[in-house]
Amino acid sequence: MKKILLDRILVPVLCSVLFSGLAIAATQWDMPTPYGDGVHHTKNVRQFAADVKSATNGELDITVHSGASLFKHPEIHRAIRSGQVSIGEMFMGLLGNQDPVFKVDNIPFLASDFESTQQLWKASRPHVEKSLAKDGLQLLYAVPWPPQGFYTKKAVSSVKDFEGVKMRAYSPTTSRLAVLLKGAPTTVQTPEIPQAFSTGIIDAMVTSPSTGVSSQAWDFVGHYTDTQAWIPKNMVIVNVRAFKRLSADMQKAVLDAAAKAEARGWEMAVTETAEKTATLKEKGMQVSSPADQFKAELKAIGRIMGDEWAKEAGETGADILKAMK
Repeated sequence: MKKILLDRILVPVLCSVLFSGLAIAATQWDMPTPYGDGVHHTKNVRQFAADVKSATNGELDITVHSGASLFKHPEIHRAIRSGQVSIGEMFMGLLGNQDPVFKVDNIPFLASDFESTQQLWKASRPHVEKSLAKDGLQLLYAVPWPPQGFYTKKAVSSVKDFEGVKMRAYSPTTSRLAVLLKGAPTTVQTPEIPQAFSTGIIDAMVTSPSTGVSSQAWDFVGHYTDTQAWIPKNMVIVNVRAFKRLSADMQKAVLDAAAKAEARGWEMAVTETAEKTATLKEKGMQVSSPADQFKAELKAIGRIMGDEWAKEAGETGADILKAMK
């Protein structure tokens, strides 16, 4: 009788401990991203996290924190590098002061359509991976934004229209562009755009149709000049030590999901470009192609920035530019 009573007590306890142990065994990763849920990057990140969870049967559960809710954009790289979080998404050009290779997709007119941007990514990816590895980071995938254009209060037909204008900058390269346009660069991250416009911190910005829509640019400016000057990218990176702590099967699941996310993300970017540009028109913005003079002036600025970047990037820059010819 005592044995039966003991079994009735011990079996449930042992089962409870066993299932508790299984639950604890699941690896939880927090994943910050600076962009809102309506942006194609965030949608893609959430699908990536879902794919990983499904492929690992829940053994790796990635929680996405969108809209800079966990870390502000400039803090994400450091948070992953230091192990505060294991994985995250960020704008590649934000690391341009650390290594010029991260600025290559911000050079005006070096690659301004998706085909040439793919070619540029193929040429620069090994160099990006090598640079990240120095910080104990691993690239998982990268996805482009739609081509960049100018949001202004008045129609622009020349570089002269930007003299003295307070322009939003979101990377070292866009700060340099503002200077060459003789504007005044001001660093403003994506979630802060509406407040920056409403308080007069900025009067104009160069960014994608996606960011224009997510920030409801039509509330502050009336014109979008679709210059398609360059196509920058976001990248998803992981802390190498955290990645290596995963089992071999889990590592493969993450890499497979990343490959799917990159292919899916590039397709999403093409669709996003058309849809978000149409939305700008629907909201009453004047969407136009750049005047010939403005386009010629921008290309001249692009050559200056390209030469500056090539000098700064040295042999790495030469290798990448050679592959683009």
